[in-house]
Amino acid sequence: MAKKQLNVRVDAATAEMARERAEQQGISMNQYIERLVRQDMGETGRLFVDAAAQFMKEYESTFLAEFGDGLQDVRR
Repeated sequence: MAKKQLNVRVDAATAEMARERAEQQGISMNQYIERLVRQDMGETGRLFVDAAAQFMKEYESTFLAEFGDGLQDVRR
């Protein structure tokens, strides 16, 4: 994914808190801010749901073979 540079201004205390949190997590300030924005946008949850849906699509026949048509109600 291509990166785009953003310039933001925050007060000194906020900048220091962000630096400290990034350091505590062992990541760069850029990674920390990107993580915050992704969390705010619900990206992690959306990616999980998308992956789960893809998994079920790929393995639907396997589940049907194992559990039968009882899954029809679950898929609705």
